[in-house]
Amino acid sequence: MKSHSSTLLAEVRTFRQNHPEVRYVDLIALDIPGHFYGKRYPVEMLEKVAAGSPLKLPQNAVLLGAQGGLFKIGDYCFHDGDPDANRRLVPGTLKPVTWEAQPLGQMLITSDGTEAPIEFEPREVLAKVLERLHRKGIHPVVAFELEFYLFDKKLNDGLPQFARDPLSDDADDQPNLHIERLSRFAPVLDDMVETAKAQGIDITVITAELGPGQFEINFGHLEDGLRAADWAALFCRSTRGVALKHGYRASFMAKPYLHHPGSGMHVHVSLYDAAGNNLLAAHQKQPLRHAVAGCLELLPHCMPIFSPNHNAFRRLGGTVNAATRASWGFEDRDACVRIPESDPRNLRIEHRLASADANPYLVLAAILVGLEHGLEAGKEPIAPLNEDRNSGADFPVEMLEAVRAMQHQPTLREGLGAEFVDVYCENKRQDHLAFQQEIHAREYRWYL
Repeated sequence: MKSHSSTLLAEVRTFRQNHPEVRYVDLIALDIPGHFYGKRYPVEMLEKVAAGSPLKLPQNAVLLGAQGGLFKIGDYCFHDGDPDANRRLVPGTLKPVTWEAQPLGQMLITSDGTEAPIEFEPREVLAKVLERLHRKGIHPVVAFELEFYLFDKKLNDGLPQFARDPLSDDADDQPNLHIERLSRFAPVLDDMVETAKAQGIDITVITAELGPGQFEINFGHLEDGLRAADWAALFCRSTRGVALKHGYRASFMAKPYLHHPGSGMHVHVSLYDAAGNNLLAAHQKQPLRHAVAGCLELLPHCMPIFSPNHNAFRRLGGTVNAATRASWGFEDRDACVRIPESDPRNLRIEHRLASADANPYLVLAAILVGLEHGLEAGKEPIAPLNEDRNSGADFPVEMLEAVRAMQHQPTLREGLGAEFVDVYCENKRQDHLAFQQEIHAREYRWYL
């Protein structure tokens, strides 16, 4: 513990030396809906925390709904006295915030690794899954890909408008994959990439996607699954900030336009043993088939994680590469679980179902539990789409049905933690019901 504190203290002191203009640091963590919460600390107080002073935030901050409200979930929120819970600083995440008007820093905090981790904190859920896999000799290597839209900064009666092409000042309303779109939006995209790199994020490929103002960013492969999810979460925060600085809005909303492609979160996962051998490639790739079978078996029960809100369900069965059934295939982007072409060393799955606004810690945790279950059950998967275009299993396509499918699934309750599953499902149920408590103008047009 002393060595750990010394490392953190050195990190804070080095940051202060390199950024003497920074007076405050945002200490942040991701809640259940995937929003950052936290506190803004004077940098001199951060040094005290790094040296061992306690860092406490309300436990129930993790339970906030999509609009920031608290829901009654069991005894939490309204019958527990709203207790504080210990957090710790995540080493290596203290970085400058360059998109705000004033110089700031930010640093991730978490309850995992403390004396009493919060069982339903997303990062803690993933930490437990990874720790269990490591004990079994399974070491995931992970890479995220995120799609997002750029919009005009000004909304039109609350609705998004196409991003303005900086070259012509016209709306970017021609969906295509032309490389010139990257050039036309280079100032904001380059700033997003450089800002992400300043956060320690390894950005690799940038793609102009099919939607108007839609782009995709790929991250490097990591042996640390927690850090891979950290990258995805931090990229969303910095990208939204950079976009505003350039006169745009950036959004990871799953389906902002009904008639254009939605935005997804694609996760590449390969599994290795302690010696560095690819477990999926062993025995003529039979473990790969078992892992796929496990993912597909649990997928219908993980839909509240992969599609975490009302809008995310609109993306399913969309115009481009959004599956309507639990399926798999080799080099097939219509499949939920795609097997990219690769050599045995890099053999992996690409899980393509989650929406871009899903919680990356929970998405990765759910995928890993599916892979773990498949390897242990040793079942054969259904036919791949390459052999049967109609192959696939149904999954829920609305939230309340999805919550019912998730809450009592025994493998998920064991793999993700029963307390987490109960809390998460009730959070999603209450969020969905709160969303319904507003009469849309369309109802008046149809029924008045």
